[in-house]
Amino acid sequence: MPKSVVNPEFLPVLEKMPSFDGLSGMSLPEVRETFLTSVRLIEGKPLPDVEAQEEYVPGLNNAPDVRILTYSPRKPAPRAPAMVYIHGGGLVSGHPEVDDPKCQQLASKMGFKVFSVDYRLAPEVKYPGAIEDCYAVLKWVHENADKLGIDREKVVVAGESAGGGLSAALSLMARDKKEYKLAYQLLIYPMLDDRTATTSDPAADFGEFVWTRSANKFAWQAYLGNDAGGANTPAYASAVRAKDLTGLPPTFIGVGSMDLFLCEDLDYAKRLMAAGVPTEVMVVPGAYHVFDMYVPDAELSRRFADAYCAGLKRVLGL
Repeated sequence: MPKSVVNPEFLPVLEKMPSFDGLSGMSLPEVRETFLTSVRLIEGKPLPDVEAQEEYVPGLNNAPDVRILTYSPRKPAPRAPAMVYIHGGGLVSGHPEVDDPKCQQLASKMGFKVFSVDYRLAPEVKYPGAIEDCYAVLKWVHENADKLGIDREKVVVAGESAGGGLSAALSLMARDKKEYKLAYQLLIYPMLDDRTATTSDPAADFGEFVWTRSANKFAWQAYLGNDAGGANTPAYASAVRAKDLTGLPPTFIGVGSMDLFLCEDLDYAKRLMAAGVPTEVMVVPGAYHVFDMYVPDAELSRRFADAYCAGLKRVLGL
C-alpha cells in the first residue's frame, strides 16, 4: 500500500518512526530500547490535576508482584470509575510509561482512576504470564475498591495493540471466572489473532508500516512458542479463538485503515455484534498502527479519542 494513502497529518512522523520489520531475538533489545526512547518523543507535561504514583500488586499463583502506575484525579468523585489499562508492544516490549499522556488525560478529563499494568514480557515469560498479571491487577482493583474509592460497577479494561488483545482476553477470563464484573472494554487496534502472519495472511495489503507481518509472526511465536497459529491456541491468549462471545461487556474497537490488524479487528467486532454485545467500531482512514500515540494532535487522532471517550461516558453514565 503506497504512502500516498497515508493521511497527510500522519506522514511527517512516519518518516521518523522505526519499522519493526525483521524483528527477532537478536534485535529485541534494540526494540525495547526504542520504546524507552519513544517515551521521550511523546511525553507531555504532567497535568496538575492528576496524581501519579507507582505501586506493586500481588501476582497470581505465587508469581512476582506486578508493578503498576496509578493515575488519580486530585479531586476524584466519591465513587470514581476505574480503568485497568494495558500497554502495547507486541507482547515482547513496552512498559506503562509509554501511555503516560493518555492515562493522565483519562484521569483528568473523564475522572477515571487508571491502573496501568507492567506485565511480564515474552519470550522470557511466555503465556499465560502476561494475562495472569493483568488479572491480578483486576483482582486487586476490585478487592480494594472501597479503600481506593472506586465504583465496582464502573470498572473497565482498556489497551492498545498487544494491550488491546490482552484486554479482550481479560474480558473473556473475567466473564468465565465470574469473580469480577467489567462494565466496558476499550480495544484500541487490538492484536487478537495469533494466526495472522504465522499460519495465515488474510491482510496482504495491510501492515506495511510500523508493525509488520514479520514482526507479528515473531511476537506470537515468542509468546506462544511453536504452538503459535496452531489449532489449540487458548482464547485467553488469542481472543478470536473464543467460540462463545456472549456476555461480554459493551465494546469499542478502533483501528486504522492501513493497520495489519484491520481484518481481525473487524471480524471480531462482527462476531461480538452477532453475540448480542453492544459494539461500536471506528476505522480511521489513512491511519497506520499506533498513529494516535505519535500524532495525538492530528484532527483524526482527536476525533478517535473523542469517539471512545464518548462511548465510555454513554455506557457508564458519566
